[in-house]
Amino acid sequence: MEGTSRADGRNPNQLRPFSCTGNPLNRAHGSARWAQGDTVVLAAVYGPKPGTRKGENPEKASIEVVWKPKTGQIGRQEREYEMTLKRTLQSICMLTVHPNTTTSVVLQVVGDDGSLLPCAINASCAALAFAGIPLKHLAVAIGCGVMENGVVILDTNKAEEQFTQVGRFEGSKRERRRV
Repeated sequence: MEGTSRADGRNPNQLRPFSCTGNPLNRAHGSARWAQGDTVVLAAVYGPKPGTRKGENPEKASIEVVWKPKTGQIGRQEREYEMTLKRTLQSICMLTVHPNTTTSVVLQVVGDDGSLLPCAINASCAALAFAGIPLKHLAVAIGCGVMENGVVILDTNKAEEQFTQVGRFEGSKRERRRV
């Protein structure tokens, strides 16, 4: 079944076309528009700004993540996305270079046709790079799912996420972990 075509015509291991536009926002310190098929996320970086949030270590920089859904209010799923993004970005940023500062990463969902969190991770990482934030390494992410017949498919779309067990893997060249 490895060569089986999906509903959109892709092979199981085939990604949707993706694109990245650097600095589409003028007022942000760095920004990126990342698209994977019809899933599109706009990420903006502001900072580093002086001061850390209450309870944060003043000897390190702080990362703040704000998720803005395409429509409606932020819910439980979006809060989980924020926390996953915050942990991911903290792991790749060199937090001791600008101690006692906060960098804000704001994500706006423009379109969601599946693999939304991986798209947001990629957009965030690109925006940090465009902002000149010192990074230990780059993070990349891809969504995957397991079909009922056991075939693993990459870059799941919205319809496929309904019928597969979805997992997301994030990491850099040095590390891979399941989230």
